This record gives sequence, C-alpha cells and structure tokens, in this order.
Amino acid sequence: MSANKAEGPATASAERMVTMDKLVNLCKRRGIVFPASDIYGGLGSTWDYGPLGVELKRNVKDAWWREMVTTRTDVVGLDSAILQHPRTWEASGHLQNFTDPLVDCKGCKQRFRADQVQGGRCPECGGELTEARSFNLMFKTFVGPVEDSASVVYLRPETAQGIFLDFAALVDTQRVKLPFGVAQIGKSFRNEITPGNFIFRTREFEQMEMEYFIKPDPAEETPWFDYWVDRRFNWYVGYGVRREHVRLRPHCADELSHYSRGTTDIEYLYPFGWGELEGVAKRGSFDLDQHARYSGKDLTYFDEEARTRYRPWVIEPAAGVDRAMLAFLLDAYDEDVVEGEERIVLRLDPRLAPIKVAVFPLLRKGGQPEKAQGVLQTLQRYFTSVYDQAGSIGRRYRRQDEVGTPFGITIDHQTMEDDTVTLRDRDSTQQLRFKIGALAAELTERIGLHR
Repeated sequence: MSANKAEGPATASAERMVTMDKLVNLCKRRGIVFPASDIYGGLGSTWDYGPLGVELKRNVKDAWWREMVTTRTDVVGLDSAILQHPRTWEASGHLQNFTDPLVDCKGCKQRFRADQVQGGRCPECGGELTEARSFNLMFKTFVGPVEDSASVVYLRPETAQGIFLDFAALVDTQRVKLPFGVAQIGKSFRNEITPGNFIFRTREFEQMEMEYFIKPDPAEETPWFDYWVDRRFNWYVGYGVRREHVRLRPHCADELSHYSRGTTDIEYLYPFGWGELEGVAKRGSFDLDQHARYSGKDLTYFDEEARTRYRPWVIEPAAGVDRAMLAFLLDAYDEDVVEGEERIVLRLDPRLAPIKVAVFPLLRKGGQPEKAQGVLQTLQRYFTSVYDQAGSIGRRYRRQDEVGTPFGITIDHQTMEDDTVTLRDRDSTQQLRFKIGALAAELTERIGLHR
C-alpha cells in the first residue's frame, strides 16, 4: 500500500443509510472500537479495539488467512520483526521515496498534505501557504541506551520487506517452487500528516500482505496479476460487501509507488467518498535486486527445470485489516422496524460476526437459567457464544442484533418438556425449533464454517 492514494467524491449511485458518525457512535457504545488514551483526551487518530472489536478483527484476519494460506498449497506464512536493520529502508527506497508533500499555513501555523489542499490557500483560515516540501512518513526510534545516529532504526511502514529479507531462508527451508507466495499479517506504522475518518487512516495499523513470486516474464506476470486482482475483489464481495460499493482503479503512471511496475487499487465507497481498500501491485524484482545489492547476498532462485538462476518478479496484494473491518461494518449497518420497534442491526456475514450465538432463558425461574447455561457451555466448544438474561426477550434480541450476532437461542417452557429450543435468525427474525442435540450441526451449517 503506497503512501499517497486518491480519495474522490462519492460518484456512485448507491445510497447509504449509515453516516460515519452513526457507526462511530455504535462502535464506542457497544465496545467495538474506543478512542485510545481517551481519559487523557486521546492521541491523534489512535484507536483501541474493545471486546467485540477484537473478535471481529480476528475473524477478518482469519478469513484472509484461510483464503490466502490454509486453503492453498502454493503459499506459506511468515511473521517477521517490526524492527528491521536500518539498511533495509535504504535498500527498499523508503528513506528516499516514502514521502508526502507538506505545506504549512503562515497564518494559523497548521500543517496539511499539499495534495489535499484546494485553491492554494489554508483550508482553515484562508491564509497563505508555504512551498510544498517532502516529509518522510516513517517513525524513527533508537535501539539501545544511546540515542545517536548509529542506533537509529525505524518502525516498519509495511510488512513486505521482512518477506524479501527472508526470501533465501524460505526457499532453502521450505523447498518452495515457483510460483509461490509468502503471506503475513502484522502491525505497520506511518507518521501520517492528516490521519482521520475513524479507522480508515491511522498512524498505527495492521496489514495483510502477500508476496507472490513468479518467473520474470511478462507472459507470467499479466495473468497472475489479473488473477489476484479478481480474486481479491471477489473476496470482499463474498464476505458481504455490496458489489456496487467496490470498484477497481488502475494507477496512473505519475502516482505509482517507487517500486511498482503497475498497481490497481480495490476501492470502497466510504461515506466520505471512494478510498483505497486494497492495492495489488507488480513489484517486479525491485526489492530482491535492491537487497542483494545492499547486502551482498545471493537472493536468486534456482530454476531446476531451466537450469538457471534469476530473481523472481513479485505480485503483491496488500490489504489493511482496519480498512477491511470498516468496510464490512459500513455495509452491514442497517436500520429497520421489527414488531413495531425500530432497531439497529449489523448484517455481518456470520463468519465475521464477533459473537456467533446468544443464549437466552425466557424466564429467570423454573430451571430455565440452568438449562440455558448448559446449552451455552455446549456451544462454547464450537462458537463464540454469550449468555443474556437481563430485560425482556425483545430487548435482548435487539442488543444482539446491533452487534451483529446472527443467531439467538431461547430456552422456554417447551424446552423443559421436550429438550427443544427456538433458534432465531438475526436478519429474517424467523424462529424455528430444534433439538438441543442438533444445535451444533445446525449452527455450523448456517454460519458457513465449512466454507
């Protein structure tokens, strides 16, 4: 994912029910996402993921990992260090090229990205702006007790470089054959000048990146690039993002990252307009070439079939966990009326939902709470489940609807007679009766955990 991405007006015809303010309010109120350091007034676009947010985020990452690694035979996983040798960022070009154009207002002294200022005047006070200058986005820190130039390191701005640094070790230890991929999920850090739009642009974020190594041949590169663009686009649609809310946008030559031979963004229609959801880039052999030159190490691949050595080219699908989570939340948010009552409902794909099933005793007596606890303990072996006995059953349903819980199980008078329960569907609100012993299999099928 590059430093600079275009964000245009919402030109699509699709109508939205949710504003960012509505979603932010729901996330804070229900423990999905909180402002970080809030008791001290917060800290510039940093966010904490609450109990439900942690589960949703984990499910997004698990879904990506399942798609990119565990269901394939040509991709392996990696978890590389956040702190890399500082020469890494010289070789990768990030020290020289990972910049944003920066301007300052001579009047109010505020700072802005030059590419986001219209008309050449300060957007806050209308004052005169300074000339644009480059600002490197990497966070600098020090290793060890002495803070001098010899101990300078950087927090990684992308996870990809760890994969390139470990290329030779992976080839040697995993016996991988081209084409093959290396995937990882991890934190990255960018000292953004103008973060904002909730969790869309933050200084600390999590990436899901995969480097797919192929033969250095345009006849190989084009079909593999098209394959990954199509596959990644359809992954979002397959997990509930409406097709009319995503589009493909190839980069123009003047906006390509320094390492890219060609990039296509998968963009999502956020409430503030189109913005990058994921980028798929042709990185060529740029990174392996650079690290071989700077390190002096052999980073070639031996092609046994052709009996020759070369540095592979790379196709890189790079996605943001936080942006994906935001898109899933926005497309899931809905408001409707059930039995004469307004409700907020998150129509999340059940595979992504933070809680899969909620268990309710209809009454707090007659053995129903004890029976419900037994059902809960059984289901917790398979699904993220919760128990709720506070308030009317309708109010309990609404509480679960607005955090996206797809199924509710109610223990009632009939349960005590024949061991059946009602299974309620979040979206249709339909209720059907099932034997307790059949619940695990029924829920597995409905949630889609076999997919």
